[in-house]
Amino acid sequence: MAGKLTTHVLDTAQGKPAANLAIELWKIDVESNERILLKAIATNSDGRTDAPLLIDSELKIGAYELIFAVGNYFENQPVETTTPPFLNRVPIQFGIANVDAHYHVPLLVSPWAYSTYRGS
Repeated sequence: MAGKLTTHVLDTAQGKPAANLAIELWKIDVESNERILLKAIATNSDGRTDAPLLIDSELKIGAYELIFAVGNYFENQPVETTTPPFLNRVPIQFGIANVDAHYHVPLLVSPWAYSTYRGS
């Protein structure tokens, strides 16, 4: 089985997928704390990316970080927010331990709170 990394962003304030939300994917060297930007992408109309963030040989054991630009997203939505936004860039650091597994990192977000988990 080929390993892969995927994500899905749900706008819990409006009860819908978060379309056109910018995401950065970083690889982190835990010894030097060096960060390497692997991808900058945006969600589609279903709140997902059109393709896995990493797949097959791209998926390597190590530490990663997804940064979700939720402040910019909610600035363009018909929901009440503040200036500056309470949540702006939401970082989620996680580890890949098995390159043959599917790692799914969903984000449920509003202008005031977020949650995540390892999905399937």
